[in-house]
Amino acid sequence: MVALVTGGSSGMGLEFARQLAGRGYDLLLVSNRGDELESAASELRAAYPVSVRTLEKDLAATEAADELFAWCRGEQLLPDVLVNDAGMFFFKELLPEDLPRVQAMIDLHIVTVTRLCILMGDAMKRRGSGYILNVSSMAARIPAPGITVYSATKAYLRSFGRSLSYELRPYGVGMTTVCPAAIATPLYRLDPKLMDLGVKIRLIHTPRWLVRRALRAMFRRRRIVSPSCMNLWLPALVGALPGPLVEKLWKKWK
Repeated sequence: MVALVTGGSSGMGLEFARQLAGRGYDLLLVSNRGDELESAASELRAAYPVSVRTLEKDLAATEAADELFAWCRGEQLLPDVLVNDAGMFFFKELLPEDLPRVQAMIDLHIVTVTRLCILMGDAMKRRGSGYILNVSSMAARIPAPGITVYSATKAYLRSFGRSLSYELRPYGVGMTTVCPAAIATPLYRLDPKLMDLGVKIRLIHTPRWLVRRALRAMFRRRRIVSPSCMNLWLPALVGALPGPLVEKLWKKWK
């Protein structure tokens, strides 16, 4: 059994790799951070009796998904589990100079994930089995200034995954989308003291906590999973804010 994890060099991606290795899956980790990849691979090989291979690749590149799929076929490593975890984040008012980062986020969150799901999903359909897990976000339900593109791309993943799950299930392939709330990873560049405080009061959860629930949902073939009680009240609270108040808050934060 083989599991492919994008963004598997750190954060939630590395935790996905740990827990899948604990279930006996050989690993293929893909990331654009070569040094972190090798460090992660060394850790996993020492801790688990599984094979760990790494591939350094910029998944925001236009042809990344097609090249990764072709590489997997050439190496006879078509995965039984695909975890699309690679992501990026920034919080600011959008300006013309941000267009390269905006395009990279769209390519990474939407283009690459969509193409990987279709290519890998078709191989799984032919085999009659497999699991795909896409990492969306609670932000998919919170369109807000400052995270304009992030929330929009995560909303796409939530909608895309739910629809695709109906297409794949008759072929024996599970498609799950997880929508995490606040998770203690380096992605958001939160002050470490604030991060620790958030974890202590359980406003922020650990990657281990989130990944355990995401994998359990994936293997049960659930379509959408939104762990954390914050998923219940925060989107509704933000959605209830009047427009003028949102504008005032944005002017204060930006």
